[in-house]
Amino acid sequence: MKLVFYLLCLLFFFGNVSAQQTERVDFKSIKAYLSFANQDQQVYGALKLTFEILESTDSIYLDAKNFKLTTPVNYIKDDQSLTMLSKVDDQKLWLMHPFKAKQTYVVTFDYSASPSKALYFIEDQIWTQGQGKYTSNWLPSIDDVNDKIEFDLKITYTSGFEVIANGKLMDKIEDGQNTIWSYDMQKPMPSYLVALAIGKYHKQTETSKSGIPLSYYFYPEDSLKAEPTYRYSKQMFDVLEEEIGVPFPWQNYKQVPVKDFLYSGMENSTLTIFSDSFVVDSIGFNDKNYITVNAHELAHQWFGDDVTASSGEHHWLQEGFATYYALLAERSVFGEDHYYWQLFEYAQELIAQEEAGESTALLNPKSSSTTFYKKGAWALHILREQVGDSAFQLAVKQYLEKNAYANVETQDFISEVEQASGFDLSQFEADWLTGITLPEDAMVKSLKVSEFMSTYFGVNCEVFSQKCKDYLVSNISDKAKIKVIAQMPNHVEAEVFATSLEVRQAISRYVQTISPDLKSKYETLLNDKSYLTIENALYNLWASFPEERVKYLEKTKTVMGFNDKNVRLLWLALHLNTLEYQTDQKQAVLEELIGYSLPDQHFEARMNAFNYLKLLGAWDKPSLSSLIEASHHHVWQFSKFAKNLIAELEADPNLKMLISEAKLKIKS
Repeated sequence: MKLVFYLLCLLFFFGNVSAQQTERVDFKSIKAYLSFANQDQQVYGALKLTFEILESTDSIYLDAKNFKLTTPVNYIKDDQSLTMLSKVDDQKLWLMHPFKAKQTYVVTFDYSASPSKALYFIEDQIWTQGQGKYTSNWLPSIDDVNDKIEFDLKITYTSGFEVIANGKLMDKIEDGQNTIWSYDMQKPMPSYLVALAIGKYHKQTETSKSGIPLSYYFYPEDSLKAEPTYRYSKQMFDVLEEEIGVPFPWQNYKQVPVKDFLYSGMENSTLTIFSDSFVVDSIGFNDKNYITVNAHELAHQWFGDDVTASSGEHHWLQEGFATYYALLAERSVFGEDHYYWQLFEYAQELIAQEEAGESTALLNPKSSSTTFYKKGAWALHILREQVGDSAFQLAVKQYLEKNAYANVETQDFISEVEQASGFDLSQFEADWLTGITLPEDAMVKSLKVSEFMSTYFGVNCEVFSQKCKDYLVSNISDKAKIKVIAQMPNHVEAEVFATSLEVRQAISRYVQTISPDLKSKYETLLNDKSYLTIENALYNLWASFPEERVKYLEKTKTVMGFNDKNVRLLWLALHLNTLEYQTDQKQAVLEELIGYSLPDQHFEARMNAFNYLKLLGAWDKPSLSSLIEASHHHVWQFSKFAKNLIAELEADPNLKMLISEAKLKIKS
């Protein structure tokens, strides 16, 4: 009876304990022994949890979403293994015991889980995404970012696969058909940064100037894409270490691409996981490369992983800093003009947000990504201009060193800048941190410090003049020439084609109606080292010169484009609309197009394929079933796209019937 009363009291106080847990317990380490059942999409784990009680309490908890304990919770006392009272609900694992202050406890237990998010089984890959999804869906941990823990993962998986996780690989043991991979972290981190990736990979390595091992993973079939994908990685690493003034805070740094990732990239401690959309060849590098994401996630290793914002109010300390320092890394590669151009593009995005009435304060926890990332980067740029390079760099160094592996608030940083510079930053805080209105005048003034940007602002060809034609063959910047082409596409002449890859890409984008006297020059765009240029030029030439369609399709029949198959899918659609070309291949071409819509393809290729199937009216039962499957996809942008497209197609009675039949078949 006493035990029942004890349990009732504990249940009554669970809410209060939850709110105050960080004051009562300090979780020191979690050692997890993991294995997976791919077919059932399950994880099996054995945990060893070490924690210190700060205030005596009757219960503590781990966040554990829909877990099943497969053994009792045990602890060691006087060299004996004893069972600890525990309770599992759909959110937490409660440990109930008369815990004593200033004592350290070690508990062990086994569990299983079938996570609906945060751990993803994608074909022959397994990977995680903790931020925004919660690691506690697959690993008992602490959702609160203010409790940092040292995590060590030991993972058993089928031999022949690479298993990558946080920390240093300490051991790799063959065990029959499996291999056991043991990783060790030396420093604590928030639970959302625990990560793993499993798949078929090869690896290249470098060592930073400071001696940090750098590992770059890639698919075995992508050996020729490794260099352009990871180009400038070591250079940017060395630049950021020097610029920040604080050594890289972890033992090593690894980067691994995965299929159908939820975001561009994720900065897990020592292990950035990123979308394989950014795995590019030497041509794709010119259009869509990994450099910005690479630099951004690298900067997070200091700003977010090492020092972590205590709450959403201070989220800019992570995203604003990572965006700003990524700009500095890119500046080392592409120069000062690129740096100011990126700031200009960020300003354009912020101004558009302001004009839409959606501006918010940087310290508003509900602000948009545009605010946290772009306004945050701008705030740091302006702050550095105000206090000077030396004071700014000193403040950042002291901020990181004083708060290493800890949690921070905005005032922690502002105080360091005020101390290092002697400036009163109250006006800066009002303008950039707590103010809602965007300081546009200050932004324009700062941009005009750059001669490159001042010249750009001075170019205006909305009203055509001879001066505008002269601009296109002058020595003004490529960005200014692109601005002119966008404003007067009908006045582009043949001599303008003798220019840079970037300007030629702009010609393919804006000059869509091609006059006969530009035809031969325009056709040379199909030879450019740019998949965007080839895609644009192919369509514009095909539309402008029907009599030459066969020639253009022959010219581009082997070009695939990015991972989303942008050029290939356009080619297939044009092939089907060019009746005189390969008349006996139409069915095979249609089947290839439909094939790109199916679940084994990259979600971006599927989106493109669905769009072309819609334009062609070429739906069949497999593609409609695939579209319905896509409406439940884990990438929310893709599932939203699919749901909207289904709703649009259901306006057609015939398609509505086919969609209904496909839904019933899937349910059955």
